[in-house]
Amino acid sequence: MRPMSMGKIIIIIGAVIVLVGVILQFAPQLLSWFGKLPGDIRYERGNTKFFFPITTMILVSVVLSLLLKIFGK
Repeated sequence: MRPMSMGKIIIIIGAVIVLVGVILQFAPQLLSWFGKLPGDIRYERGNTKFFFPITTMILVSVVLSLLLKIFGK
């Protein structure tokens, strides 16, 4: 099996970025859950705000790992 060329990888990454941009521009409600899952840490008091989306990042990591495993073959 041949590994994917660097050009194909860059094109795929660009297409994904464009797709996410289109979704955010025309249908932002589709990603309104992002960062608001149970387990995401959010602290706000006065002028201090701290946000650590740990559950969201775990979910993103699992989905990306599955996609890479499926399409990487």
